[in-house]
Amino acid sequence: MWGGTAKCGNCGPGYSTPLEAMKGPREEIVYLPCIYRNTGTEAPDYLATVDVDPKSPQYCQVIHRLPMPNLKDELHHSGWNTCSSCFSDSTKSRTKLVLPSLISSRIYVVDVGSEPRAPKLHKVIEPKDIHAKCELAFLHTSHCLASGEVMISSLGDLKGNGKGGFVLLDGETFEVKGTWERPGGAAPLGYDFWYQPRHNVMISTEWAAPNVLRDGFNPADVEAGLYGSHLYVWDWQRHEIVQTLSLKDGLIPLEIRFLHNPDAAQGFVGCALSSTIQRFYKNEGGTWSVEKVIQVPPKKVKGWLLPEMPGLITDILLSLDDRFLYFSNWLHGDLRQYDISDPQRPRLTGQLFLGGSIVKGGPVQVLEDQELKSQPEPLVVKGKRVAGGPQMIQLSLDGKRLYVTTSLYSAWDKQFYPDLIREGSVMLQVDVDTVKGGLKLNPNFLVDFGKEPLGPALAHELRYPGGDCSSDIWI
Repeated sequence: MWGGTAKCGNCGPGYSTPLEAMKGPREEIVYLPCIYRNTGTEAPDYLATVDVDPKSPQYCQVIHRLPMPNLKDELHHSGWNTCSSCFSDSTKSRTKLVLPSLISSRIYVVDVGSEPRAPKLHKVIEPKDIHAKCELAFLHTSHCLASGEVMISSLGDLKGNGKGGFVLLDGETFEVKGTWERPGGAAPLGYDFWYQPRHNVMISTEWAAPNVLRDGFNPADVEAGLYGSHLYVWDWQRHEIVQTLSLKDGLIPLEIRFLHNPDAAQGFVGCALSSTIQRFYKNEGGTWSVEKVIQVPPKKVKGWLLPEMPGLITDILLSLDDRFLYFSNWLHGDLRQYDISDPQRPRLTGQLFLGGSIVKGGPVQVLEDQELKSQPEPLVVKGKRVAGGPQMIQLSLDGKRLYVTTSLYSAWDKQFYPDLIREGSVMLQVDVDTVKGGLKLNPNFLVDFGKEPLGPALAHELRYPGGDCSSDIWI
């Protein structure tokens, strides 16, 4: 049973099962990287610690900032030294947050165990060390493995060409061990990945070569076929690609999530540019297939980059009980909740507009809309007009609270939401109805990164100290 209770007397990190994790404590602090690259502020990116405990006098405040020792890293996503995949190993504890840099290719290891409310830098892994052993760069997703190692996906090689490989770090010393994949066995492009050992599988996604996306989005690159539209199915034990899935209506497959149940042989991927959610699943013969299960229709517009505006699905999450799927449409500006009790037929149960590109009074006029009767109102929370749209999301363990940030990637923020650079991003909190479905903004919660001491910052992915539904994998 994937909801069973652990029998070990002295357990390792995380939780025995996803359903046990749902009973975990309420989140009190959140870690998130804040980016200054492309903002005009010449300061290092930093890790912010935010107090999210309503009983605390520092509720909604940044209580600590840990600046990195370099400029223009573009911190992005983060992962742990160990997680629920090592639950049976009592020698392991979740004390280090791993922060790969998307642009500089450095990896920062941050000690959050000694003082959770005041993290400190533990180790810096320089790009030359990664290049020497892996010939990989432009690092993205970090997952901890049951072996005790840390695995980090890459988007490219040192020159910015596409190369979807994986860096392996020792989970204790954080030495670079080499690549996870066999020599010469990298995928053509990379981005995110998720593994499911009971089915001997890992699946990875693709954005584009770093040289293509680094300085902004050019529609001509889509026409030229330079953006990703495939999933790569890997043999988990043999470390090699066994199948490439071509996605119909699946341009730019970004975040990928297997169902949390470790027995499940299916999951979902959000395809940003096509604005589709695709379900991937294992066939009886052991091969994998993919089908489109959600389509967000584009809107015909005036006053924007293109005549049609996609939703741009950027982040997706599954609740720990595999009941709800959440995703953000960064351009349209809405956050959505779907009931996935029947994964082949997701049912929309909640939708909330949190800014976006089509708000009333903005530069964009919607000419044709298959979903809305009128353009949404701009969002004002505690007197702050929210710039940008909902982007990274994180769900509380019990599934009742969603946290949202509004920055995607500094160069694309600058292009699509110039006011985000001037105003800084925000962190919002949404209350979730887990019985009937439904989303409601908490009007009393706002973390305004426009008011940071060194100037407006771009806050990105959210992590809880004890793990969450996008950091932890059960085996």
